[in-house]
Amino acid sequence: MSSSNMAGKTPAAAVPIRLVPEDGMEETLGALSPAQVEWARASGFRGRLGQVLRLPDAEGRLETVLFGWGDQKARARGRFYLGDFARSAPEGTYRLETALEGDEAEEAALGWQLGRYHFERYKKRAERRNAVLLAPEGVDQARIDVQAEGVFLARDLINTPANDMGPEALEEACRDLAARHDATVSVVAGDDLLTGNLPLIHAVGCAGAQAPRLIEMLWGETSHPKLTLVGKGVCFDTGGLDIKPASAMKLMKKDMGGAASVLGLAHMVMALGLKLRLRVLIPAVENAIAGNAMRPGDILRSRAGLTVEVNNTDAEGRLVLADALALGAEDAPELMLDMATLTGAARVALGPDIVPFFTDDAALAAELVDAGQRAADPLWQLPLWPGYEEDIEPGIADLDNAPSGGMAGAITAALFLKRFAGGTKWAHFDVYAWVPKARPGRPQGGEAQAARAVLRVLEQRFGGSA
Repeated sequence: MSSSNMAGKTPAAAVPIRLVPEDGMEETLGALSPAQVEWARASGFRGRLGQVLRLPDAEGRLETVLFGWGDQKARARGRFYLGDFARSAPEGTYRLETALEGDEAEEAALGWQLGRYHFERYKKRAERRNAVLLAPEGVDQARIDVQAEGVFLARDLINTPANDMGPEALEEACRDLAARHDATVSVVAGDDLLTGNLPLIHAVGCAGAQAPRLIEMLWGETSHPKLTLVGKGVCFDTGGLDIKPASAMKLMKKDMGGAASVLGLAHMVMALGLKLRLRVLIPAVENAIAGNAMRPGDILRSRAGLTVEVNNTDAEGRLVLADALALGAEDAPELMLDMATLTGAARVALGPDIVPFFTDDAALAAELVDAGQRAADPLWQLPLWPGYEEDIEPGIADLDNAPSGGMAGAITAALFLKRFAGGTKWAHFDVYAWVPKARPGRPQGGEAQAARAVLRVLEQRFGGSA
């Protein structure tokens, strides 16, 4: 879906949206006509957060929209409140009459955009209203559009089921994105992964109907700082021979949500023309069951030379990421980030909305937390606690992919990945990539997480467009 729903100038015909806090009702009513006041009272409009009241003029045309703005406590519980109205608004052009500043104005504008998303690959909507919100003063229209486009790309990829989004289709999505931005793509697939020293990716994906592959995309001037993004691309996860129960397999089309979020972020970086040498690495596999599937107890050798005991075939994501991270570290990037739908432990700790991340770089961590708050893309740092290192060291091999005990699962997974980051400046994001219950600006389904927060950090660290 196109995200271009904002214009640069304010036509006189734009319908004003007035944000009405609960404690500002009397002031608002005082600015209305007697008939509008009566209509507002009869409709029960009280300024509760998210309440909408459309006010007609004397000829019955839409004149003003009152939008309940609640109070600060209510607004702190969520984000993107204009998103719901954007989905239901009558066709036309709107503007925010109430002045918002800085991040709050950007969140309102972006929320409108994000709320207009619909996944229509398999079922078309009978009606699509073209409700346009004008860019509030001080908001960069192009930057809002680009962020929404990146989010929509990720949502589309995640929402597509595995019968149409296997490793081959994920590769095609990368090629389409690369063609749009004049980037290059190369792929190592099937048994070539073995000769190319990417054995963990091969081991995880070799039982799938489509060959496993490592997809690489390159963009930007070679003289610019190197940024490497690694995204987990497990297009479906049965759990392997340690098969998941049906209830746990239901959402496994989203197990490539890390790759989708990375591609959404890559679009933002390229579309905004950041001064970076971008490298995207996506191990694309299906964790399937067949006679050649990896087995519990197998010991695998990684690209980095470390051996890994497979104590659970359902802990496959860290295996494919390990080879991709090792490959990424060989190029000594200034920054390497990975995103992955990696552990249920992360959801238990922080729920579906907040993304835990891990890094040893205190300055980077502080920037990420601040950017997450400002971008309404919340992040929370969890520790790379060295006291748990021995939990991932089984004795028979260098590493254990699934330590027993069930405690600190997100941390031990991050510690595992750290062994392959090669001492680079690195952060790992354990994303959920899914909205379980629709919220303003975030329909139920696939979701890009951490990408917009990371974009802010990249802009701060490496400057604006080329």
